[in-house]
Amino acid sequence: MAKMGRPQKEIDQKQFEKLCGLQCPLHEIASWFECSEDTIERWCKRTYSMTFADAYKIHSAQGKISLRRFQFKQAERSTAMAIWLGKQWLDQKEQMVIDANIKPEVIKEIEDMVFDEEATNEATDNTTPVE
Repeated sequence: MAKMGRPQKEIDQKQFEKLCGLQCPLHEIASWFECSEDTIERWCKRTYSMTFADAYKIHSAQGKISLRRFQFKQAERSTAMAIWLGKQWLDQKEQMVIDANIKPEVIKEIEDMVFDEEATNEATDNTTPVE
């Protein structure tokens, strides 16, 4: 006897992979295809022989590569982007430059003021709020 039931939802594989590349979460992908999240999960099992999470990991990587490529292009024109990429990927840091003409006692006085303020802030952060 023939199996009766609702026909399987048609999901375009290329569209699915592009949505993953755009970092769309499961609920947005399901909404795009006008189906439930469970339908997407079952479709992934049939199509890729893996869970949505595993298929998403593979196909979302393409989107991350595209984003990275765009960031590098932006860094050619944007100093801020170049600095940000350097900090994120090259462990570059901004160095604090101290004027050599400042007397050591002035530096000590400033440090004391900063540390006193931090200690005061920590002490007030631990208090219970008044209701």
